[in-house]
Amino acid sequence: MKTAILTDSTAYLTPEQIAAYDITVVSIPLIWEDETYYDNKNISVDEFYTRLKTAENLPTTSTPSMGEMQANFDRLAEEGYDNVICILLSSGISSFVTNLAVYAKSVENINVYAYDSKITCAGLADMALLAGKLAEANKTPEEIIEALDVEKSTMGVYFMVDDLSHLKRTGRLSNASSFIGGLLKIKPILSMDIQAEGKISAIAKERQAKRAYEHIKNSFGQAIANADYPIRLTVFDAADKETQQAWVDDLQASFPQITVDKSIIGPVIGVHVGQGTMAMIWARDWKSFD
Repeated sequence: MKTAILTDSTAYLTPEQIAAYDITVVSIPLIWEDETYYDNKNISVDEFYTRLKTAENLPTTSTPSMGEMQANFDRLAEEGYDNVICILLSSGISSFVTNLAVYAKSVENINVYAYDSKITCAGLADMALLAGKLAEANKTPEEIIEALDVEKSTMGVYFMVDDLSHLKRTGRLSNASSFIGGLLKIKPILSMDIQAEGKISAIAKERQAKRAYEHIKNSFGQAIANADYPIRLTVFDAADKETQQAWVDDLQASFPQITVDKSIIGPVIGVHVGQGTMAMIWARDWKSFD
């Protein structure tokens, strides 16, 4: 029984990571002035954020069609796969996984498992890589999903945005009406309820980026204080490589026992959070699973 792994483009996997475990990646469409774009295909990260600064009409996102998903399932079935685990961005910010779960019941040529990651970006990437590793080791779909649940249970995320306008505009901030940002140069600190609905909420605010980072760093330290497993942390940015490197250097020095990676916030997620967003996601190191 062969199991394929599929995820979406908001995982921002590198070509090397995709090739290592033969992961299928489905692109999330970005609609901008009647044109459709796809992360790092026909619009780069730099192009997106440069255009976002001055655009009068802001972009929106959509979801892949079930016809496109069926085409992927047909290809995988022809390649000899019996199962496909689709690990997709959180149902708290997209209807994609919910739509697929309904459609999966009608697929006849391959067993489709729709898995709600309750996260996106680097957290989604870690789950896809974990699943790819276990599929390569011939684990069953049930064993892989069990491991994904364990990984999810150890996962946390903090991020800070320049302001909340993009999240408010796109309706992705669950407590927008009760949390005021963008005033007096406030730096909102946000998280996602990964163990519940996978929604974004503002949890704190600081008046300076430095203080916001220290708040996030201290909260991370408290979160991992009693962990009895190896931890992998990823720092990812929305076109702010200098700040990303500063976070990486400081976190690696402050927590030498953890592995620190880098990733990006590409256009599809950038629509919702805006340029200058800085984030970190951590979990049990996916490489530690057998």
